[in-house]
Amino acid sequence: MSSSNRVRLLLDSTYLLPIVGIDVKGVDKALMVLEKLHDEARIECYYTPFNLLEIIGKMSKVEYDGERVITGLKSIDEEFQLINPTTQALIKALNLKSMGYKDLIDLLLYTTSLTSNIKLLTRDYNLIKFLRESKEETDNILHEREFIKIYGG
Repeated sequence: MSSSNRVRLLLDSTYLLPIVGIDVKGVDKALMVLEKLHDEARIECYYTPFNLLEIIGKMSKVEYDGERVITGLKSIDEEFQLINPTTQALIKALNLKSMGYKDLIDLLLYTTSLTSNIKLLTRDYNLIKFLRESKEETDNILHEREFIKIYGG
């Protein structure tokens, strides 16, 4: 399959945390679908520096296996593509934050996805609800349930 036919997904940190050893409740089905699509070369998965910041932030609050973290971070670097936000994405995230949404990293992932024309895979209903209420574009968001329904076949 040519890369132009692959689904391009920016992953919410939820899907990266298990790689570094942090269990996330209820994410197994989505991870299985991601792995299947990855093995079949049907997707290109992306992450941002904000994902790494969020992962490290979560790791700092729990016990962790240092070797697992190193192996996981190397795996993320090798298997997924790093994408950096545009200036437009940074400014849009700041503007949305000023409108009252608390999680800046979620907003940065959303705006990076939006300005890079990549789908954001997330399970965060609060983010989607906020964006819809704010009359923001949400066609770039692929909710986990929809993802499983479409690709889990």
